[in-house]
Amino acid sequence: MTSRSPLAPAAFPALPDIAGVTRRIARAHYKEWDRCDLTYIELAPGTTVAGVFTRNVCCSSEVELGREQVKGGSGRALIVNAGNSNAFTGYRGREAVEAIRAQVAEHLGCAPGEIFVSSTGVIGVPLPKDKAREGVAAALTAAPCSWEAAAETIGTTDTFAKGAHASAIVGDRTVEVAGIVKGSGMIAPDMATMLGYIFTDAAVAPALLQAMLTKATAGSFNAITVDSDTSTSDTVLLFATGQAGNVPLASWDDAGADALYAAIEQVALDLAQLVVRDGEGASKFIEVQVSGAVSDESARRVALTIANSPLVKTAIAGEDANWGRVVMAVGKAGEPADRDRLAIRFGDHMVAKDGLPVEGYDEAPVAAHLKGQDIRIGADLGLGDGRATVWTCDLTHGYISINADYRS
Repeated sequence: MTSRSPLAPAAFPALPDIAGVTRRIARAHYKEWDRCDLTYIELAPGTTVAGVFTRNVCCSSEVELGREQVKGGSGRALIVNAGNSNAFTGYRGREAVEAIRAQVAEHLGCAPGEIFVSSTGVIGVPLPKDKAREGVAAALTAAPCSWEAAAETIGTTDTFAKGAHASAIVGDRTVEVAGIVKGSGMIAPDMATMLGYIFTDAAVAPALLQAMLTKATAGSFNAITVDSDTSTSDTVLLFATGQAGNVPLASWDDAGADALYAAIEQVALDLAQLVVRDGEGASKFIEVQVSGAVSDESARRVALTIANSPLVKTAIAGEDANWGRVVMAVGKAGEPADRDRLAIRFGDHMVAKDGLPVEGYDEAPVAAHLKGQDIRIGADLGLGDGRATVWTCDLTHGYISINADYRS
């Protein structure tokens, strides 16, 4: 990993083991680097699965197959390859994925459709089948590893390993939810822009598990952006092993379903925000709140327009209280807005209201807020009750350096 992001947490969190989940890592040598780059996670028989995937139409074979596999609702293993996205590689890329699935399925004595595969890295290079075969073979017999090691292994340009955890009471049982994610650049969710994996020992029917993940994604993985680019490989999978022994949940009305969802939602949000805190070259974590829109979806579009604006992001990087750039972004979003009802704030400080700078505006406290690492921007459109929050980071020279040299 490169130099650690200044927005990174002090340490990787303590994640509990999830019954029915075994993690292993190995070296497939997909790139010339001195690190493990293949993650194998074995799941207990009876594990249910849900997934959300990129809407990028140039997606990888891993995504295409994953979309079909989640319809079966069952998962026995996950393989994640780092260093090669295997996207835009035609039939050779698909053959590589099918070979991995067959190899693991034979080892576990299950159907290939229960083996989920993700790949991340450079686009346009077929995944080497020989390296994949040898890497998988090594992983199948490797010693179990920590959550942190698994999180490090799925990364590419990430500067720190990312994990999160929450608990819930379901019936008379305490269930655990833990997850890891990778992502740093090419982050602009349209269902999700990264690889994320969440695991719980709760027993949950596939349809309810899918509903929970889809709902949780809306306010987490689909509410972050780093650079407005949606990856070809984005995948978030949620696995439920059923090992906690709770009465299986099949409906939102079942006792404990709301508690489990709250834990899944919290883990998803924590993971999503960690991706932003590792945005390539980032020095500021930015929360954009939009209120007063005609609908929540309209507010979300306005918020993402502000968050994706290079002029807004560079102003924050330069600690410049240039609120006119926020006004510009609201106006170009293509959503209902009224210049003479618009209000803008930075942190707790109102800077403009009703189409004018606030009377007696003092830039000093706003400038002080912008010197911090966590920045808040607010825009109230004054038109309705719609609201949304998204998270992004600033745009610095570091982003250019990382991406200009990405294939080197």
